[in-house]
Amino acid sequence: MAVYTDVDPDDLAALVARYDIGTLLSCKGIAEGVENSNFLLETTGGRFILTLYEKRVSEGDLPFFVDLLAHLSEKHCPVPAMIRDRGGDAIQRISGRAACIIQFLSGISLTHPSPAQCASAGAALGAMHRAVADFGGTRANSMGREHWREVASATGNLDVVIPGLQAVVDAELDLLDREWPSDLPKHVIHADLFPDNVLMLGDRVTGLIDFYFAATDFRAYDVAVTHASWTFSDDGRNCNLARAGALMRGYAEEICLTDMEVAALPLLARGAALRFLLTRAHDWVHTPADALVTRKDPAPFLARLRRYQAEDAAELFVGI
Repeated sequence: MAVYTDVDPDDLAALVARYDIGTLLSCKGIAEGVENSNFLLETTGGRFILTLYEKRVSEGDLPFFVDLLAHLSEKHCPVPAMIRDRGGDAIQRISGRAACIIQFLSGISLTHPSPAQCASAGAALGAMHRAVADFGGTRANSMGREHWREVASATGNLDVVIPGLQAVVDAELDLLDREWPSDLPKHVIHADLFPDNVLMLGDRVTGLIDFYFAATDFRAYDVAVTHASWTFSDDGRNCNLARAGALMRGYAEEICLTDMEVAALPLLARGAALRFLLTRAHDWVHTPADALVTRKDPAPFLARLRRYQAEDAAELFVGI
């Protein structure tokens, strides 16, 4: 979440008036994240999130996201519904951007989850994967492996971000092109289930949010993304085995990965680490200086990549 585009108060009041959510009381920009412009709305009917879609979210993909969240909600997954106005429309326009008003979910995003909280996150991911088994929508992964070279090229000289990074990235891209699997089970995945995209109260998951990278891809890759984001120290140098084991055991309570998926996890995790290394490096270079947004340091994902490259990387997934 972030703020790139301002909203005129009169336009916002007119937008809220189309809904049965009460009268607008206040609107505050939310600085976390990097993808869209987000605002916390307070109305006489409660709290809501207004999202204006920018950068990597295509307006043409919004119906997919609306349908996906509706499907998951019907399956009792804790996801925020995109609210429809009195005419039945969930997708609006304001300040020249496509926009949605979204249900506000209670809960706290964690920075240092406990093993018990990692287990709950793993179970929630597995339950989500079961819930999408009969979802009919599909979407190409706009941040999948086929696009990583493009992101690297668009960033420019990666050595400007971290000395020596260009050679590391070039070698890893070559390896992943050669060895990336092609026949693992796939369906729609979240693809970005970082701790800040999971809301919790105590050890209970109350919300899975920010599905804007959701796409059709390997379910084991989704596990790898979640492993990379939930189980490491802040600097990315150390994987907490207690958290990692708990995450994998929580997932296994809902879904049992195949032997091929288990064997592929270290390689898929290398891909996950590279994907976030590249997008963070790109945003580090290209985020406007005056944007209300917190840039994220790419270095911790370089450290994760090096850990997943180690010969004993399979031991990080022993919780299965």
